[in-house]
Amino acid sequence: MSIEVHHISKNYGSQKALDNVSFSIKKGEIVGFLGPNGAGKSTMMKILTTYLSASEGTASVHGFSVQKDAKAVQKSVGYLAEHNPLYLDMYVKEYLSFNAEVYGVSKKQIDLVIEQTGLSSEAHKKIQQLSKGYRQRVGLANALLHNPEVLILDEPTTGLDPNQLMEIRNLIKRVGKEKTVLLSTHIMQEVEAICDRVIIINKGTIVLDSPLEELSKNTAQIIEVEFDYRVEEVALQQIKFIKKVENKAGFVYHLHFETDGDMRAAVFDFAHDNGLKILQLHQKNTSLEKLFTEITTQK
Repeated sequence: MSIEVHHISKNYGSQKALDNVSFSIKKGEIVGFLGPNGAGKSTMMKILTTYLSASEGTASVHGFSVQKDAKAVQKSVGYLAEHNPLYLDMYVKEYLSFNAEVYGVSKKQIDLVIEQTGLSSEAHKKIQQLSKGYRQRVGLANALLHNPEVLILDEPTTGLDPNQLMEIRNLIKRVGKEKTVLLSTHIMQEVEAICDRVIIINKGTIVLDSPLEELSKNTAQIIEVEFDYRVEEVALQQIKFIKKVENKAGFVYHLHFETDGDMRAAVFDFAHDNGLKILQLHQKNTSLEKLFTEITTQK
């Protein structure tokens, strides 16, 4: 495995930022790491890049322990932090040359990453002259500079316009064919466009870890219906393809189905056959964005 995380917890005083988190990522996978603000995403990424130490548990990157082999981990990882730290008074090429010396890599690599990240037209400028989008590209170029085995990207497309966004997405997909990429973002379309797999973290714990392909093939649907009278759940269980019935409040029910077909007509038929009136009915969206909202807002 390229990244392995075993029972990692991180405490800030009495606050638990990560609680017994475990997952692993294979080489060549692009994994979307999602969660609401304060869920623990950045903390996990900082542990994997040795910026922070875990309170409990173990983790390794490219076979090196983040606790025992920090230098080896740092050589194996390209990291783009959420708040991209740059020397604004340096020229783009000067900044990358400085970091190339730190990494001990060939100056030829500078031209390569400039071309990879679409910085050729801006390489002669000072970083402070660049737009936010181009500054983000400089950070990504720096993360790629030493040709790392693993890329850890915290909100890498922040501030990019639609054209730049597409270019960086394509770059990440190309890089992901040879490297492992762990990508944090709030943009669900980005995950669907780039990633092979999604991990969702909420309140410091993993609440979903699934290949994106499985989610897209998910035939589950939820219909929320409010009748004018209480209905026995055993009666609702007779509707074809129904898997689960939840009485949410009063006469409101969530009906879970496992089928590609639209089951709203079946619910209307059930109401008609049982002398019930439907006060409201809607089909709940099963997109990644909706799934994210549902599992991160549960009490």
